[in-house]
Amino acid sequence: MNDQHPPVPLVEDPAVAFRDAFRRHPAGVAIITAVYQGKPFGFTATSVSSLSAAPPRFTFNMARTSSSWPAIANTNYIGVHMLNLANRELADRFARSRDRFDGDHWKPGPHGVPLLNDVAASLIGRINMRLSFENNAVVVAEVESGEVGPPGVPLLYHGGAYGQPTALDYDI
Repeated sequence: MNDQHPPVPLVEDPAVAFRDAFRRHPAGVAIITAVYQGKPFGFTATSVSSLSAAPPRFTFNMARTSSSWPAIANTNYIGVHMLNLANRELADRFARSRDRFDGDHWKPGPHGVPLLNDVAASLIGRINMRLSFENNAVVVAEVESGEVGPPGVPLLYHGGAYGQPTALDYDI
C-alpha cells in the first residue's frame, strides 16, 4: 500500500497562490465599529486576532482605501463584535451595504462606540497603534470593557463563503 500523496503543483503566480492558500484557511467573522465626527462607521472583518492576554489586546488589518479608514485613523476607541451563525445577515450588511446603521440593531456604547445587539461577544478597545504599510494598516487595541453573549456556533469565512465549524469525533 502506498501512503504517498501525488505531488502538489507549484503555483507560479504569488497572488494566485496567496488567494488560494487563504481561501483554505478559515477565519472567524467579526464587525469593527467606530464613531467619527458624530457618525457611526463599521465593516466586516476576518482578520481579528488576539495579541496578548495581559494586557488584553487584539489586532485587525484593514485597507486604508476602505470607507471606514478615516474613522479608524482618527478615533481613539473601537468596538469589535464576534459573530455567530445567527449574525450572518449582519455580516453581509456590514460587508456589502451602505445602510449599515439603519435600524435598531445597535446602540451607542462607551465613548460613543456603536455596539451591535445579539452578537457572540463585544469588546471596546482603545487604539494603541496603527501601523500603515502601503495601502493597508494593522491596528492594535487594548480592551477596556466587554460583553459576552450566550454560547453559540461561531460564524466562519472559508473558501469565499460563510460556514460553521464541525465537531470531530475526538474528545480532548
